[in-house]
Amino acid sequence: MDLGLKLEQSQKLLLTQKMQLSIQLLQMNSLELSKYIEKEISENPTLDISYNDTCNKEVYDYFTSPKESYGESYEEKDDVSPFNFISSKKTLKEYLYEQVNELSIKDEERIICEYIIENIDSRGYLSTSAEEISKEIKIPLENIDKALDLVQSLEPAGIGARNITECLELQLKRKEYEDENLYIIVKDYLQYIADNKISSLAGELNIDIKTAQYYGDIIKKLEPKPSRGYFTGDDVKYIVPDATIKKIGDEFYIIMNDSVIPRISVSNEYKDIYSHGQDEKAKEYIKEKIDRALFLVKSIESRKNTIYRILEEILKIQKGYFLIGSSELKPMTLKDIAESLNLHESTISRAIKEKYILTERGTVRIKDLFTSKLSSSIGDVSSKNIKDRISDIIDKEDKSSPLSDEKISEVLQNEGFIVSRRTVAKYREELNIKTSSKRKRF
Repeated sequence: MDLGLKLEQSQKLLLTQKMQLSIQLLQMNSLELSKYIEKEISENPTLDISYNDTCNKEVYDYFTSPKESYGESYEEKDDVSPFNFISSKKTLKEYLYEQVNELSIKDEERIICEYIIENIDSRGYLSTSAEEISKEIKIPLENIDKALDLVQSLEPAGIGARNITECLELQLKRKEYEDENLYIIVKDYLQYIADNKISSLAGELNIDIKTAQYYGDIIKKLEPKPSRGYFTGDDVKYIVPDATIKKIGDEFYIIMNDSVIPRISVSNEYKDIYSHGQDEKAKEYIKEKIDRALFLVKSIESRKNTIYRILEEILKIQKGYFLIGSSELKPMTLKDIAESLNLHESTISRAIKEKYILTERGTVRIKDLFTSKLSSSIGDVSSKNIKDRISDIIDKEDKSSPLSDEKISEVLQNEGFIVSRRTVAKYREELNIKTSSKRKRF
């Protein structure tokens, strides 16, 4: 062995702070960018802010405050407005409080009910035991149990349950089911229903298969998560489209949604201070801030242009989709767009990350327009088309003898689609469709 020093030359790409910032901004959606700009304005005095014609200060504040927003489809002649995307919801707990206030009960009972409601989690379950509540607020357990019965009598059915069994039992009672077998299944045989082991369930309860299946159908219609469909106040998500693709006459147009993003520029006042000031330290500070401000302005414009160019290319390829719908979605990959624009695939990936467009078919995630290519006798088809066909085949199958993934693969191959059993299984899982054994009906 020999120790020594030697020189080697190698090429490395070092990301400067400016490059990192540019990449970071490209990945942001409109709301994230708005919040970032707001932060920069508070830290950089050389930045001036103004609002677009379609976005005054009230609209900007509305969007950047913690409210839930949704993309909505629009009528042919509607103008693009940020208010198309706003929808407010009453929280589940507010709904429960309203119901408690309508009950003819004593104030003490009302207070206990409200305390119980405050301990209901985002699923709709009571997250603490009656015994713990009794100790916490120093009220007899029988009073807690009585108040809990009141809460569990509210809408939605199953609210305030302490576990899945109690949740389903409450719903069965609300629907006035008296058959003891239903309650036995909920208590001891739920996994049989989940795994579609109807024959085994029939054997355990000593009943015929059709009756067991009838029980299973009733239980499957119950709601294991009573908060579903209600706004719980958790996981607030914003969906504000970065652009709109709208058909005007015979042409499609891309309209960038600038309504949420305020315009920023470098303050003329600070430019004058830098040009005519005498304090060198102050000038050095101002120069640093102006440089950052200029780069931010340039990066935001670059981000906008990149997204616009990507949407232009998508529109060229997917015009059929925007005209007719998902049946006309063409195979399209990140590589296809990257090569057309002479950009790197990673740039395309960052630019479309969690970004949406508003179309005449509603709000669409840009990423969902990208589909892989599969071969067929009629040429390349998109994976979305194959998934739709798999879903259609399963919808029309004989439920007493559902098709295996192998059989579905054979059906597709007979239709000219070259799809393996493994690919069918992958797409079926992505569609949240169960295996053939769990789809079987008796």
